[in-house]
Amino acid sequence: MKKFIDSLVNVWKIEELKNRILLTLGLLLVYRFGAQITLPGIDATKLGNLTDQTDQGIGWLIDVFTGGAFSQASIFALGIMPYISASIVVQLMGIAVPYLQKLQKDGESGRKKINQITRWLTIAITLVQGPGYIYNLYSTLPPDAFLLGFNSFQFLFSAVLILVTGTIFAMWLGEKITDKGIGNGISLLIMVGIIARMPQAFMQEIASRTSQANGGALMIVLEIIIWLLVIVASILLVMAVRKIQVQYARRTVSGDFEQDLMGGGDRQFIPLKLNASGVMPIIFAQAIMFIPAALAGLSQSDGAQSIATMFKNPFGLVYNLVFALLIIVFTYFYTAITIPTNKMADDLKRSGGFIPGIKPGSETSDFLDKIMSLITFPGSLYLAVIAVFPAIAVSLMGVQGSWAYFYGGTSLLIMVGVAIDTIQQINSYLLNKHYDGLMKSGKNRKAVA
Repeated sequence: MKKFIDSLVNVWKIEELKNRILLTLGLLLVYRFGAQITLPGIDATKLGNLTDQTDQGIGWLIDVFTGGAFSQASIFALGIMPYISASIVVQLMGIAVPYLQKLQKDGESGRKKINQITRWLTIAITLVQGPGYIYNLYSTLPPDAFLLGFNSFQFLFSAVLILVTGTIFAMWLGEKITDKGIGNGISLLIMVGIIARMPQAFMQEIASRTSQANGGALMIVLEIIIWLLVIVASILLVMAVRKIQVQYARRTVSGDFEQDLMGGGDRQFIPLKLNASGVMPIIFAQAIMFIPAALAGLSQSDGAQSIATMFKNPFGLVYNLVFALLIIVFTYFYTAITIPTNKMADDLKRSGGFIPGIKPGSETSDFLDKIMSLITFPGSLYLAVIAVFPAIAVSLMGVQGSWAYFYGGTSLLIMVGVAIDTIQQINSYLLNKHYDGLMKSGKNRKAVA
């Protein structure tokens, strides 16, 4: 523990790193402050129905990703989610649209143009989601909650304008954190929103266990132990890689080609992640899971209402079986479009590298594709189990729904992934300044002359 504390002290000895961390914390504080500001024209004391709508189920998930701003009718009610949606759309369009494919190959200039396209698409998506959110307020809140009048055009116009501005500002905060702070800004905004709901959910679980004689303190301790084990499992999923050995022909000056032929080149590895798709399969699957309930709600028949009920319960058996199957399918799909084995093989060939026993070119591409297919299957099963674990916690342990969401799924994987990424960036600063990383001793490293 002392060595870990020493490493934390070393963080503040690096002026640039300290300034980046303080800037990141400051911008995150601004975002959290904005999430508490209610839209002008709404009585903040009459948001009870909206809060009840987000107590459980899909509404709770949306509220979590916006850090509680959705249930507060905040200026950041849509959060950063329109930007995430725009990024996904642009990424998927990059597969089929030649113009975007060209931009992806243009290096830094192409990346800037893609970012600009994503920003404009974010505004377009927000202009669609904004009125939808306002009409949800009309159907949820009492008429006297609208200070400018119920269904007032003046309120609708100003509220949509503020929601769009709030999303753009949140997007700017995320990009500023990425450029001038530490970690991935967009991911950090989502993570702090998730963490903001954790204390409330945990206190509700404690109250449920103690006031209702439902296991008491012993059950709470057991839940914490299981939760920590799930976190460890999530870390293993995020960090697990399959190393593919790569050998590079040694570049000689004296013309010693015999050593090259004997395989004396430098050996390195290509790390293929067990879960190369991250949390995207879960996000895709959750988006699809909204559709059956929405379509079934259009009919008043008993069968349709039964389907709607099943798909509105995120802890039900049918919901989670379909959810897990979709996650497995989308894991293969997203891995296929984000891991270009052909490009990897071509880059390897151009740099003079090869996989021992595999010919450069198409055979290397086929080999990498086969390995990715083999490791994606257990990775997708692993991801599906973690994603449905909240339902297992509710069914077998009687955990409250709001606290169960932190036992797996997108929330936990985002927290783990963002935390690991941020720690790795801090570690790189420490190592560059000749300090050991956060997970090692805190002794100063000797500078190499």
